[in-house]
Amino acid sequence: MAKANPVEIQKHLKGMDYPANKQELVQHAQKQGADRKVLSLLEQLPNDEEFDSPTDVNKAIGEIE
Repeated sequence: MAKANPVEIQKHLKGMDYPANKQELVQHAQKQGADRKVLSLLEQLPNDEEFDSPTDVNKAIGEIE
């Protein structure tokens, strides 16, 4: 799968309240109109992790790809 641009991912997470878990990130991105590629990446994040910032999200996504 092609990598999603971190800027594109963060565009769909704009206004997100941190800390947030995977489910909250996915739901927020869906409400922001994220495409399937972005949602698929967010859904691959660890279930048991909380993300304290957009940087944490980008770092975790970088480890998936």
